[in-house]
Formats: sequence, structure tokens, C-alpha cells
Amino acid sequence: MNEALPDVPEVRVVGLPQLTSGFDLVERLDLPMHLKVHGPLDPLGGEQLAQLAEGINLKGRGGAGFPFHRKLRSVADSAIKRGVRPVVVVNGSEDEPACRKDTVLINRAPHLILDGALLCAEALGARTLVIGVTRESTQRSMEAALAERGLSNSRRSALRAWVQRNPVRMVTGAAASLIRSVDGGPAIPPGRKISASQSGVGGAPTLLSNAETFAQLAIAARIGPERYGNTGLYDEPGTVMLTVSGAVARPMVLEVPTGVPLRYVLQLAGAPPVPQGVLTGGYHGKWIDAATVNEAIVSRNSLDAVGGSLGAGAILPISQETCPLGESLRVAQWLAEESAGQCGPCYLGLPAAARGMEDILNGGGPAALEALKQVAKNVKRRGACSHPDGSAMFLESTIKAFTDDLAAHVLGNGCGRPVEGVLPLFEGGRAPTGIPGGAEPEETGSSRQKIHVDWTLCRGHGLCADILPEVFELGADGFPTVAQAQVPRYAEAKALRAVRRCPALALRIEEDTRGQAPSRNLPVLSQGRGRRALGR
Repeated sequence: MNEALPDVPEVRVVGLPQLTSGFDLVERLDLPMHLKVHGPLDPLGGEQLAQLAEGINLKGRGGAGFPFHRKLRSVADSAIKRGVRPVVVVNGSEDEPACRKDTVLINRAPHLILDGALLCAEALGARTLVIGVTRESTQRSMEAALAERGLSNSRRSALRAWVQRNPVRMVTGAAASLIRSVDGGPAIPPGRKISASQSGVGGAPTLLSNAETFAQLAIAARIGPERYGNTGLYDEPGTVMLTVSGAVARPMVLEVPTGVPLRYVLQLAGAPPVPQGVLTGGYHGKWIDAATVNEAIVSRNSLDAVGGSLGAGAILPISQETCPLGESLRVAQWLAEESAGQCGPCYLGLPAAARGMEDILNGGGPAALEALKQVAKNVKRRGACSHPDGSAMFLESTIKAFTDDLAAHVLGNGCGRPVEGVLPLFEGGRAPTGIPGGAEPEETGSSRQKIHVDWTLCRGHGLCADILPEVFELGADGFPTVAQAQVPRYAEAKALRAVRRCPALALRIEEDTRGQAPSRNLPVLSQGRGRRALGR
């Protein structure tokens, strides 16, 4: 089994270092050493900063790849129109087991990240700066960096700055989750999608990007767009931070210029000469096969062109000796466990997808494969965040990349290879659970209520799916695709409404009281008289 990655693995650089300058001198660049290595930084006006970001084609390095200059201008415009001070948020949450590049930067070069964030805060006239983290090591390093600069959360400070610590969960890395936690709520996505540039922390326009993005901006502001553009590709200049793990001799974080061949990156980490496949972009990323690896270079456009993804910068090869579907199943099960438990397509669909992958491995045949494809399709674009979309993309990529192994499992007796567990997961196979802050426990997770469909009464009217899409979706025949399901706590009132409005009186709610006290939110209904009463 592959052990969990440390917070700060080995760091190497290809070519001249930029973000990792000084790493060969000290373990952590405090403020005096940071200034010795990088030099002072002059402030820039808002439009100057936007033009700089546009000139170097800077895109978010957290996975989505949104152009930074557009985000910067959007926040500025919104703040001016509304006459309010914007907020700057650094997203240092890195909650995938295979990603460590931002964690390395925060632990070893925190002032480079603060340079970029403070440039933006001054240019925008912001008076609040928040750095979101999820690890004890990153919290300590960033709090020390703020203290070294004399920054605090004091009301008398010209710029209030603090570190927001959230649990290590996949969903806490979402921008909306971080904003919600800063406002005192739980670190999970809200039920509606609102652009942070328009309404973020405290309802103010918020500039939010990940740690590496701000660090890259600080480098470009020091050396200028022309010199910055001398490194890497013409259309994607600069360097990229990568986390390389999986079937490698030396898991590491690498800083490489864009345009470096992917096979060279794998060689540096001691990957197999001919890997069976390489997962690019992390656990919300895509697989590419061995032949494609030789064509790919490290850039967002190149990886997209060959069916891969730069994503969160994680690169994970696997060897020829392991079962790729079994490896992917372990990840799919972890992704299912990482659901916030508030969107039906996610907290019901992702476990169903993992079970579908398991059915394929256990000889479920073509029917199991079709069921998995359908579940992956159904969960996309239906959640409060990108977790179900990214998880579905990972599963669909697995099916597409390993067709020979898939055929062996679907049409035969399997591939005959063991599952070595080379893709890193957190200790125990999952991250710590528990989401602190803000909301009452009853608002998230699953309740003790189950909603049932009585097939003898159901006539396929479809109102249940309209009222309670978290639980019900309609199949090709127009009938619900589940017979019974747990109700999310936040959706209990909607479940009761669905029962009352069902024209055929085909729904009922029952409470699972095994080992628990009765819920106070919904009545316990009998199967007969209670159902008719709710139907009135």
C-alpha cells in the first residue's frame, strides 16, 4: 500500500527556480530571508495589476483555470458600483490526498503568497484579507508570516488579516465552502451558486484564488511580463507546480517550466518506464494511457488536447502490475465518502457509482457497466459544488482509458492482477470528518427519515422529482429510479411536501429508529392511514 504523502515532500526544480527560489538555502523563508531572495516589491494600481495578469495569461492554479485578470476586474467593477470595500481570500485548502504543491508553498514560501495577496488588496482598496487552510502545518506557517509582517485581525488595523482553518475535506476546498466558513457557517457549499466576485465574504465582492496563483502574480510583478514570458511556452508562460506520486520511487513536488515533456517529469520521480496509465489533474482529473504520455507536455492546453487535465497539478502513474479498475475503485469510494451529504445526486449518486465500479470488478457484466455510465451521467451539473462533476469525470475517464481491462472484467473473468493501492489516500482510506462552525447539526447529512415509493400506486406523474430532486430522478420510463432513499436533513420539509402532493398517494415517509431517539422534524407515518391523511 502507498502511504499517505507528508505535508512537505521532497521538492525539486527543472530549470531555474522561481516560486522555489531559496529552497536550497533554508527550510522556510521568513520575512528577512524572503526579501534577500526575492527583493522588495513595489505596489501596482488596479489596472496595472490586471494588465500584468493578462499579459502573462495567468489562470487560477487550483483546478478550474479561470483567467485571473477577468476575476480581478470583475471584483473591482462590482466594488465600485456598490460603493463597498472588497475582500481578498487566499485559498490554501489542499484536501486531495495526492496534492501538496500549495501546502509546500505555504510551509516554505508563505511570504511569496502574501506578496501577491497584498498587491491585490492594495490595488482594490480591500481592508480584509483571509487565508484559508486545512492543515496544522499550513496554519502555523501562515500565522507566523502574518505576525512577521505585523498583520493581525485587530479592528484598528488598516488591513485586517487572519487565517481561517477548516477541516480536511474535499468539499472544503471549494470557493463557496471557504467563503461560507469565513462568514461563520459550515465549510460546505451553500445551496445556491453565486459568483464570489459579486457577493462573497459578508456579501462583499471577493477576490478568491488559490495560493500558487498569488505566488505567481508576485513573481511576475517583480520581474515583469517580458522576463516572466522568457520561461515556458509562449501562450502559457512561467512555471507550474506539480505533485508527482502514485507508482514512483520518490514522491515529490516539482516546479517545472511549461512545455517540459510529461515523460521527463515521470522519469525524475522514478516512475515505471512504460506506465499502464497516468492520472492527470488529481482525483477530479483524467487518465491518459502509456502511448499518450509520450505525446503530452506539461501545459493546460497540451494535456486537454490529449484527453488529460492539468487540474490541481497532481500527476499519478500506475504500473503494469496493478489492476487500474481496482485502483480507481479505491478512489471512487473515497470520493463518495467526501460528499457533504446535502445534494442527492452527490451523496446518493457517488456511492452508487462506486458500487457500480465494484459490480464490474465482481463480474456484473455489461449491465453493471451500463449502470455505472448512467449514474455518472446523472450526477453531473446537479450539485451545489463541483465535487459530483469532478468525480463523474474521473469515473468516465477510467472507463475510457482502460478499455482492455474493462473488457476483461465485463466480458471475462477479470484481468488477474492485484490492487496494489498505489494511489495515495489519507490514513484509514479517508480524510477526517466533521464540519465545524455555523449551522446546527440537523441541517446537514442524512436524517433518520426514509421516503418510500409504493409501486402498486405510482403512476409516473413525476412531481416527486420536481419537488425533491435531491432524492428522486426519473428514468427513461418516467418513473422514479429508486424505491426508497434516505432524506437529507435540510430537505425534510421538501420530502413532506412531496408526500402531500403526490397525486397517486404513492409516497410515504418512515423513520429509522434503530438505536436513536425519534426525530422531532417529521411525523412517523404508518403505511395505511397516515398516507391517506397526508394526501388530503
